Amino acid sequence: MFLDEVTISLAGGNGGAGCVAFRREKFVAKGGPAGGDGGAGASIWLVANPSENTLLRYRFQREHSAPNGRPGEGSRRTGRSGETLELSVPLGTQVFDEDGTRLLADLVEAGERWQAAKGGRGGRGNAFFTTATRQAPRFAQPGEPGQQLRLKLVLKLLADVGLVGLPNAGKSTLISRISAAKPEIADYPFTTLVPNLGVVNTGDFRTFVVADIPGLIEGASEGRGLGDRFLRHVERCRVLAMLVDVSSSTEEDPLASLEVLEQELGAYSPELAVRDRVIVATKIDALDDPERLDSLRRAAAEREQPFLKISSATGAGLPQLVQALHSKVLERQNAASDPERP
Repeated sequence: MFLDEVTISLAGGNGGAGCVAFRREKFVAKGGPAGGDGGAGASIWLVANPSENTLLRYRFQREHSAPNGRPGEGSRRTGRSGETLELSVPLGTQVFDEDGTRLLADLVEAGERWQAAKGGRGGRGNAFFTTATRQAPRFAQPGEPGQQLRLKLVLKLLADVGLVGLPNAGKSTLISRISAAKPEIADYPFTTLVPNLGVVNTGDFRTFVVADIPGLIEGASEGRGLGDRFLRHVERCRVLAMLVDVSSSTEEDPLASLEVLEQELGAYSPELAVRDRVIVATKIDALDDPERLDSLRRAAAEREQPFLKISSATGAGLPQLVQALHSKVLERQNAASDPERP
C-alpha cells in the first residue's frame, strides 16, 4: 500500500532530575554535596533512507517518544542520557507544521538528518550549586521536559522521468516494459491508483528512475479524479513524458488530450508548464487513421518538443524512447550542475 501523507506526534525524552546527596566516607574528615546531574533526554531525528518508499509505517504508529534521561546519583555520578531515536523516511519527504502551512525540512539526500523533537536538558545536582557561602545546598534541579509537537509528513517522489497522461494512455504498460516495475494493468480507467517507480537500464551501465503517475483528467489540478494529490509527485521529475493515446479505439482527439495535460500541469504549477518534456504517441499498433498521429507530430513541432511514437504491446519505438529520455535526463543533470546554463 502506498501512503504519501501522514500526521505524527513526537515527544523528545525528558531530562533526568539532579540528585541531592552528600558524601559520607570513613576516615574522610570533610564530606560535602555529591549529587550528580541528570542525563539529557533523547532527541528524535528524521533520517532520509533510500530503502523506504512509502510513509505506510507511520499510518499504524503515529506517536513516537524518545527515551528519558536517567536521574543523577551520588558521588557526583551523572545519569545516563537517553539514546537518540531515529525515524526513517523516504527520500523526498517534506516536513510541515501540524497545519501544513510552514515547510520545516525537505529530506532529499540519502542519510540527510533533521532534528524533529529536542530532548530535555538534565537537571543539575546539588554539587553544582556549592559556593563559598553555600557549602551544603539541599536542593537540585528537575530535568527539563522534552519537546512535544505534531508534524505533517508529505512525500514527493524523486524520479528522473514522470509519465503523464490521461487514464488508459498506456503508462503502466510502458513502465512494465522498460523497467522491472509490475503495476496493475487493465482495460478500464484509473487502473493506477498509486504512483509506481521503475528503474530503467539504458544498456551502458547507466540507469534512470521513471515514475508512473495515476491518470489525469480535466480539472485534476482542482482535485477532480485522483486530483492534485498525485500531481505533487511530478514536481521533482526532471523530464516529463507526455503520453497520448493515438489508437483508433478511443474517441479522444490526440491534440485535445495533449492540451488537457498541458493545461492541468500549468494550472497546478507554473514551473511544470515549462518543464522539459517529450511528447509520446502510444498504441500505434492499433492506429487506423494516420491523421491522428500526424496531428500530434505537428503539435510537437510547433512546441519545439521531441516527438516519438511507440507501441508497448509490440515493443516498437521503446529503445528510441529510452535513449531520448536518458539524453534529456543527462541534459538536465548537466544544467543543474552548471549554474550558467539555462
